[in-house]
Amino acid sequence: MERKNIIIFSISLISIVGISSILFALYFTQSNEGKNVEDYLPLFLQTPEYNYSVVNAFPNLTFNTPVGLYSPNDGTDRLFVVEQTGRIYVFTNSYSTSQKVLFLNLSSNITYGGERGLLGLAFHPNYTSNGKFYVDYIDISGNSVIAQYTVNSSDINKANSSSRIILLTQSQPATNHNGGQLAFGPDGYLYASFGDGGQNSQEAQDLTTILGTIIRIDINSGSPYSIPNDNPFYNNTEGYREEIWAYGLRNPWRFSFDNNTGELWAGDVGAALYEEIDIITNGSNYGWPIMEGFHCYGGGTCDQTNLTLPIFEYVHFLGNAITGGFVYRGSNITSVQGEYIYGDYGSGRIWALSYNPIDGTENRILIDTELQISSFGTDNSNELYICAINTGRIYKLNETIG
Repeated sequence: MERKNIIIFSISLISIVGISSILFALYFTQSNEGKNVEDYLPLFLQTPEYNYSVVNAFPNLTFNTPVGLYSPNDGTDRLFVVEQTGRIYVFTNSYSTSQKVLFLNLSSNITYGGERGLLGLAFHPNYTSNGKFYVDYIDISGNSVIAQYTVNSSDINKANSSSRIILLTQSQPATNHNGGQLAFGPDGYLYASFGDGGQNSQEAQDLTTILGTIIRIDINSGSPYSIPNDNPFYNNTEGYREEIWAYGLRNPWRFSFDNNTGELWAGDVGAALYEEIDIITNGSNYGWPIMEGFHCYGGGTCDQTNLTLPIFEYVHFLGNAITGGFVYRGSNITSVQGEYIYGDYGSGRIWALSYNPIDGTENRILIDTELQISSFGTDNSNELYICAINTGRIYKLNETIG
């Protein structure tokens, strides 16, 4: 099946009269084998119906290396920001808020720097009643750790720092490609992402390790967890890790569930040329390092048997480190309703992607920023927020009619 894509992007042109930014639209037909960069030819200028901007959501608050924003969905309208350096702060979801409270300090338990640190947070679906939440971090030995904590029984803005239960530890062969996303699916199971470890990319095709995978575990039974019986490698006899839900991923730094459909969307950080977006399904192999995006990694031909290709890719002149976002289900940005909003850490661009398995994908740029976009997050109302690691600020996306 051919997949039709529209890309709108900004190219800076230097001329004798100075520097100007011109919006081009690319329309190309992309087969499962993909196209070369030179096939992406600009055809026409486009004047957008809407203008987009990023605004400081909480002008009185700053954070040190914010890498995630989360809502406990407990009816309190609070937000939690994770700092890569090991701290989690909580504050009231209000533009005028000026106070953030230290919820949990894990700085003495982690290794921080580069792609390491405190990387992810997820609240139990029954957090209101059981107070359980989960963190993903790199410990002082350089291992990936998923741990459970509980909230302080007498103060909802404080965690019980002595309540830690380590659920899972995974050794890391290098300091990068650690993944780090945690999220509960609509099925109530905990999902977590792991990169390929940054040293041997073949780990992503090795089912005896969880490197290069997204895993799925049941934290409501077993000690410390159990394996759902519909996991693809449940009860296998080959020594494959039963936690694995999907594999063949390079570094799925951020993923999220569509609140309407339950689909699992992931941005997988590319290597030499391409960044990709995947819809993650049970038992699928996303091809790394056999493929990068729609292309055989390193050029030439490759065996694509039983591989699941991404729904979209973009080349590295548009950005070089995808930050997966969310399918927008809020009410403040009507023009992107139901579209997947994502960005790029390297270029600062933010896009909206529409996907239909029959008609293909349509991708359009919303705004070109100077932000190093580390993560997206949502609040109780499914409104979207942007974490910028270079400014230490949290932003919102605004629209106006052009």
